[in-house]
Amino acid sequence: MLKGLMFLCVLCSSVEQKIYVVLNETVPCVRLLNATHQIGCQSSISGDTGVLHVLETESDLDWILSSGPHPPYMVIMETAFFNRSVMMRMKNSSRVAGVAVIISKTGLADNFSPHTTCPNQNTGVYSESYGSDLANCNGTVWNPLGNGLSYEDFSFPVFALKDENQTQVLRKCYEDHNQRVNGSAPQYPLCAMQLFSHMHAVTDTVTCMRRTDLQNRFSINPEVLCDPLSDFNVWTSTRPLNNSAKGHAADESVVIAATRLDGRSFFWEQAPAAEGTVSGIVTLLATIQALYPVTQEAPPPRNIFFSFFQGEAFDYIGSSKMVYDMEKNDFVIDMNNVHSMLEIGQVGLRSGRSLWMHSDPVSRQNKSVDTEVSEEEGKLSLFSHPLPPSSFQRFLRARRIPGLVLADHNTSFTNRYYESMYDDAENLNVTYPPGLTPDEQLVYETDAAKSLAEVATLVARSLYLQAGGEEKNLNNITADPKIVNISVFLTASFYIGLGPRVHGPAHSVTRFVQYILANLTGTVTNLTESQCQNPSELSTENKDLFSYFWVSGPASVNGTREPFCVRASVRLSKAVSPAFELLEYGSRNYSTWTESRWKSIRARIFLVASRELEVMQPALVELTETKQKNISAKTEIMFIK
Repeated sequence: MLKGLMFLCVLCSSVEQKIYVVLNETVPCVRLLNATHQIGCQSSISGDTGVLHVLETESDLDWILSSGPHPPYMVIMETAFFNRSVMMRMKNSSRVAGVAVIISKTGLADNFSPHTTCPNQNTGVYSESYGSDLANCNGTVWNPLGNGLSYEDFSFPVFALKDENQTQVLRKCYEDHNQRVNGSAPQYPLCAMQLFSHMHAVTDTVTCMRRTDLQNRFSINPEVLCDPLSDFNVWTSTRPLNNSAKGHAADESVVIAATRLDGRSFFWEQAPAAEGTVSGIVTLLATIQALYPVTQEAPPPRNIFFSFFQGEAFDYIGSSKMVYDMEKNDFVIDMNNVHSMLEIGQVGLRSGRSLWMHSDPVSRQNKSVDTEVSEEEGKLSLFSHPLPPSSFQRFLRARRIPGLVLADHNTSFTNRYYESMYDDAENLNVTYPPGLTPDEQLVYETDAAKSLAEVATLVARSLYLQAGGEEKNLNNITADPKIVNISVFLTASFYIGLGPRVHGPAHSVTRFVQYILANLTGTVTNLTESQCQNPSELSTENKDLFSYFWVSGPASVNGTREPFCVRASVRLSKAVSPAFELLEYGSRNYSTWTESRWKSIRARIFLVASRELEVMQPALVELTETKQKNISAKTEIMFIK
C-alpha cells in the first residue's frame, strides 16, 4: 500500500506538467462594478475551455462564428482585430469560449480608445441643474474615438498575451494541429486552451457590498466578494500646514495646483497612461522643482497647495474624497481657504507650442470669478471653454471658485489612445539615441522632456503670480528637464486598483511620487534612523507640520549608500469614495466602483483527443491534483513511524 500511495503522489505531481503548457505572462480582463451594473470579463468557476483558432483574416472570423466544426473556440487575435466590432460579434455568439489578445504594435490602428466618448459624464459638475447645455458632453465630445469596450460585460474570459516566446508556442500548437489544410477541417487531436478568471462579485456594487456585509455579520469565515477601488492622494504645500488641525485654517489663502495620478485600460493593471496621466505628473513635479526654492526665498502671500489625485479615471475618487473631507472639516483646509485652482491635464502632445486653458462658463457668470479667471488666463496661453473631464469639476460642485484646466487640446482630446494599453512612450514620441544604457536614458533630455519642462516653467511662473508673488522673481523660476525625467514613469502601471489592501500601505506609483516630492521639497536632517522614525520624541521636531523619510541615499562609486533622514511637508490622504464611508453603495453623487475578488487567474494549453475529452480532461486532471493535495496534507497521519 505504501508503495502504491507513493507512486500515486509522484504520478499526480507530474500529471499537469505532462499534459499542460502553462502560460505565465498573461493579464486578464477582470470584473468591475458600480451602482448600476457590472463590466469586464470572467470565466466559469472551473475555467473555460475551447479549441484554439488564430484570427488573422475575415474568413477566420466566419470559421469561428459560424462554419468551424469544433466550437466553442478560444480565439487568439492580433491587435488589428481587437476592436469593438469584432469583440461584440464574439460577445453575441455562443461559439466563443474566450479570447487571448497578442500585445504588439503590429497592425495597430491609428486610434484605439476603449473608454467612453464622455468620460465621467455622470459625476462631473455639468448636469440638468448646472450648465445643462454642457451636460453629457453636449458642448464638446471630449473622446470621440472612444468605443466603450472597457465598459462592456463579457461572459467569457479575455486575456492579454505579453510574452513573445509563449505566443510562438501557441502559434506552433495551432499550426501543428488546428490549421485548416486546403479549407478542410482539422482532425483530433487538437490544440485547446483553458482560461481561469472566475469573479466572485456579480450584478452591481449594491448587491456585492450587501452580500459582503451579510457575510461579515453572520459567517464564521466571511468571504469578501469585492473591494472599493482605493489608494491615497499625495499633497504638499509651499508653507507647511498643520496636519493635526482640521477645518478652516486661519489666515490661509490657498492656490491649488493639481493633476491626476491614475489611468486605466481594458486589461487589469495595464495602464501606461503616458499622455493621459504621466504628462501631467511629470509637468507638476517639474513645476514644483522650479517653483519651490523661490517660494522659500521670496514667499508669496498665498500658500500654493500641490495635489496628485488618485482614482480620477473612476468618477473622480481622489478629488471627491478631498472635497468631501474639506466640507466636513476633516482636512487641513476647507473650501473657504481655496482662492483658486489650476489643474494640469493632458499636455504631452502639443501642436507646436499651443496650450489651451479651459474654464467654466457657468461660474464665470459671477463677476468676481470671471475677473480672477481672466487674470489667470492672461498669464498663460490660448483659452477655451467648457471644462474637459477634470478634478476641478468636483471642486466646482462644492463651491464656485476660480479655476483653469491646462491641456494640449482645444476641443476633443489629441490623445488617440486615451485610457488604452497603447498610450505609452511611443504615443508621447519619447525616443532615445541607439545604444544608451538605462542610466544614460535617465539623464538624456528627450524632446518630450524639454516640451514638458517648458510647460512646467509656464505653470510655475503663473502659479507664483497667482499666489501674489512679484514679477521680478520670475526669471529665477525655470524647470529643468533633467530633474524629473519622464522615462522613470513609463514602465509603471497607473491603475488605482486596491492600493491599501494589495500594495500596503500605498500603491507603488503613489509612494514613488511621495518620495520624489520629499526629495524636491524636503530638507536633509542629521537625525538618526530611530529619531527619524519617531520624531515626536524630539522637542526640536514637529510631526504636525512635517513628515520624515529615512532614505537610502545615492550610490557611491563603490556601490555603497549612506542613508539619511529627510524632513518634508509631504502627506498622503485617503483616496476612497465617500460613498463607502456613507454606506451609500447606490450613490449618484460619488464614485461607486469596486473590483471583484477572485481565487485563480491562469492560462494553459493542451492537446485533446476528442470533443468528449475536451470537456472531461481538465476536470479529471483537477480531480487528480486535488487527491494529490489531500494525500500530501495527510502524510503524517497515513505514515506513522
